Amino acid sequence: MPRKDEREPFYRVDVAEAKEMAAADDVVIIDVREPHEFQGGHIPAATLLPVNSVFARREELPKDKKILFVCAVGQRSALAAEMAAAAGLPADHLYTLDGGTDAWRKAGEPVEV
Repeated sequence: MPRKDEREPFYRVDVAEAKEMAAADDVVIIDVREPHEFQGGHIPAATLLPVNSVFARREELPKDKKILFVCAVGQRSALAAEMAAAAGLPADHLYTLDGGTDAWRKAGEPVEV
């Protein structure tokens, strides 16, 4: 079950929850790492949007779907979710993957290159 810290405007999910979300039609996966990291392997169907451009490109964030932000270990994705919240997206649309792509890979889940 997604976890929400009262001090954060988003929910945190583990790999199993992220895998379920990735299979849903109402979820978009946004990888906020740098292009060279993304090219080294990312969650299937993820879209690249580096964290340093999330707020500037906030109009590109879907307002009608949940967003699962992913980075390498979970820090940049949390920052991206904070930016999305600052742009007006509701907390129940914002999620981050605890442990990021590293946890995804360690769990044996597939990546695209």
